[in-house]
Amino acid sequence: MREVEYKSHGVPLEDYQLTRRDHRWQKELEGICDLARRQVDEHLAEVRANPEMAERQRENLEEVCKLMLSFKTPEHMIMRWRVRLYCGHIVETSRHCENAEHSRKIRCPECGKNPSTIVAFEPLGFAGEPPTPSKAAPPAPTRRSRAELERRVAALEQEIELLRTERSGD
Repeated sequence: MREVEYKSHGVPLEDYQLTRRDHRWQKELEGICDLARRQVDEHLAEVRANPEMAERQRENLEEVCKLMLSFKTPEHMIMRWRVRLYCGHIVETSRHCENAEHSRKIRCPECGKNPSTIVAFEPLGFAGEPPTPSKAAPPAPTRRSRAELERRVAALEQEIELLRTERSGD
């Protein structure tokens, strides 16, 4: 996991006056979402008109849903955010911890405005604590026989005696 420096914009809990930029971005966002909805509606009409295409799409969607449901992001990898929305509501949301800042839009859970531009956001902290690493037990010492140990001691004593004689000869 990479190191992330979380950004914030404004202070969601303080009074906030919408700016021209906020109004412009909300209008652009609504236009983008309307266009996307129309394109989806056109695609769905095309799919409904073709039973083979509808069956393939249903199968593909089932596979995608199974895949998405098979993976759960651990709590310690989820960053919680406090956001102030264009509609004025303040809500808490979450995103994967590798996102340095919150996205710029969500559906307001209070009034239902969709999309609602995020005009201020701040990170709150992780949704959970990372698991504590288990301390691995030190490897068990290898057991040597008494005879092996005695041979090792004798070899070391010989080496010590050799070093002493070399030193005394200097």
